[in-house]
Amino acid sequence: MSSTTTTRTGGSPEHRTSRMERVAGWSQRHHWLALVLWVAVVAGITAASSAIGDDYRNDFALPGTESQQVVQTFEEHAPDQSGDTVQIVVQHDDGLASEPGRVASIFDDVDGLPHVAGVAPPVAEQGSVSADGTIGYGTVTLSGQAGEVPVDDIRTIIDTALDAEGDGLTVALGGDAVRGAQESAGGAAEGAGMLAALVILVFMFGSLVAASLPLITALFAVGSTLGLVVLASHIFTVPDYTAPVMMLVGLGVGIDYALLIFSRYRSELLGGAERERAARTALDTAGRSVLFAGGTVIIALLGLLVLGLGSLQGVALGVTLTVLMTMLAAISLLPSLLHIFGGRIERSVRKHAARARRPHGDRWRRWATLVQRSPWPPLLVAVAALVALMLPALDLRLGFADASNDDPATTSRQAYDLLAEGFGPGFNGPLVVAYEWVGEPADLALQEALASTPGIAGATPAHSTPDGEVSTVLAFPETGPQAAQTSDLVAELRENVLPPIEQQTGATYLVGGPTAAADDFAVAVSDRLPIFVAAVVGLSALLLMLVFRSILVPLKAAVLNLLSIGASMGVVTLVFREGMFGIQPGPIEAFVPVMIFAIVFGLSMDYEVFLVSRMHEEWRRSGDAVRAVREGLATTGGVITAAGAIMIVVFGAFLLSPDRMLQQFGLGLAVAVLLDALVIRCLIVPAVMRLFGSRAWRLPRWLDRRLPHVALEREPA
Repeated sequence: MSSTTTTRTGGSPEHRTSRMERVAGWSQRHHWLALVLWVAVVAGITAASSAIGDDYRNDFALPGTESQQVVQTFEEHAPDQSGDTVQIVVQHDDGLASEPGRVASIFDDVDGLPHVAGVAPPVAEQGSVSADGTIGYGTVTLSGQAGEVPVDDIRTIIDTALDAEGDGLTVALGGDAVRGAQESAGGAAEGAGMLAALVILVFMFGSLVAASLPLITALFAVGSTLGLVVLASHIFTVPDYTAPVMMLVGLGVGIDYALLIFSRYRSELLGGAERERAARTALDTAGRSVLFAGGTVIIALLGLLVLGLGSLQGVALGVTLTVLMTMLAAISLLPSLLHIFGGRIERSVRKHAARARRPHGDRWRRWATLVQRSPWPPLLVAVAALVALMLPALDLRLGFADASNDDPATTSRQAYDLLAEGFGPGFNGPLVVAYEWVGEPADLALQEALASTPGIAGATPAHSTPDGEVSTVLAFPETGPQAAQTSDLVAELRENVLPPIEQQTGATYLVGGPTAAADDFAVAVSDRLPIFVAAVVGLSALLLMLVFRSILVPLKAAVLNLLSIGASMGVVTLVFREGMFGIQPGPIEAFVPVMIFAIVFGLSMDYEVFLVSRMHEEWRRSGDAVRAVREGLATTGGVITAAGAIMIVVFGAFLLSPDRMLQQFGLGLAVAVLLDALVIRCLIVPAVMRLFGSRAWRLPRWLDRRLPHVALEREPA
């Protein structure tokens, strides 16, 4: 990254040209070619992905867990029953027996629809009608898992069943396939985020053209990556929520990276540099920081591979591609755009030069001086506030949202409520106990054990698979699927109830079903999270050590990043776990903490590198640690807050999404960036760096000799 070439012109001083300057120079000289290449790449990838289509698959498999073994058992011994199911719930105040023909016609009409493998209407003798006879449910078995059945065919099933509603008959449908089909495709969140980002950029630069360049750069990067992810879904397991997550990250990161480079370009223009030299300097300084920060984001995302969770690996791939494309666009497309629109941008910058110089730098310089004068009080207050925000995260409970968290107006929520009313709260999350059939003693022993286990409201008779080799029993908890008591019941069955009857009968009993699978997934994430955190934090700290030749700077960065992430998860817990602001309370999606950690830890390095590299640049120039902190914040404080504001509005816009997981992503990322940009970078870092003094830039000599040198700043004049 720091490689240079040396040239001389007559007796002029030696000029060292870095690789980044050569990249900027090529983009400037071939500006139209670079733009056409980007347009061609986006158009080609988009056309190819549209023609081929996506093959998104949600892989929640956890090899080795009991819930996964139950799934595999059904796939082997009852393949026709291995597909997802849709519940059609019917309710009539006068009793279902008063409308037998209408109820039967619903299931007859659905039975002939595409991707319907089988239909089982409600039958009182089989326990699918409530005790008072007013509520019943039938099961529609699909030909595959929810993600494998086209959404349009699921909607056809929904519409066909709902057409029978009326004249006292209530119809509602539940199941994962139904919940997925009733969610909108999105788009409003992305549009609102981009519009808000554009407003902030216009306010910051005073020019629509200048404000548009970071946004255009981000759109090119995200547009190309969307197509790449669609193509990659045919090779790798990529879940269907990858696209909105990568747009969420891509827009924020893309605008952020382009803004950091553009801000340095503007400051060089204000310093008297001509346009081409300003662009090359910007790429040689801020551009290096972008590459380093982007590399850190990628390391954090690839750390998800350590977890060994199928769906998360697909998301990591998608978001990694997004960050790579945003980095590439920032260093190759943005210099071309700066050259094409350079004249108009320079006139706008010169016009607003007085405003750009006077208030921002002076205000941040005064703020830094104030913090440095008495660093302990602001440091202690800020850290105490972050720790207080972290405390709710101690009550963090991972899981997956179910229909009880849906809007009361949705058919999935109505089906959930009707089933809970007619059959009890645990009916919506039955536990599936599967075992190889070894005769009647195994059936009787299991029924007796379940009947005597506290927390179980009832159980079905044993049901054998078509080949007669495996039997299953559905056990209904007394509590709902998301209740802690239900999770405790799963553990009790596995650890204490079933092992004794295994010894007695010789059968092997496995507890599965959606509720048990959610518990298994949450446990897997929790168990592997420490390794993931250690890997990401360790590698990131090592990179910072290489760049800044310091022990204290990477340690500070690691601790502060963990503080901001913990505080953001505390806020997410308050809102989505405790139900603040009218949000339906429920578990935190099991994917969210690890994804927020990976993304936020990487993104926070953007500000860390951008701020500390300017401090380091000034330290190398002056040797004055106090001045280095003050001038570093003076030159970057405004950019960091503007970039943070853009990130916040882009991420925060995803609270408009109907998807609960995206809402949690958006809130967690927005809060983390808010705390990172304002509390940490503009308050805690100046205070800590003041306390460190010159020790912040020290590295033991023996270690300095062994570590390779990676330069982010230009050599001081």
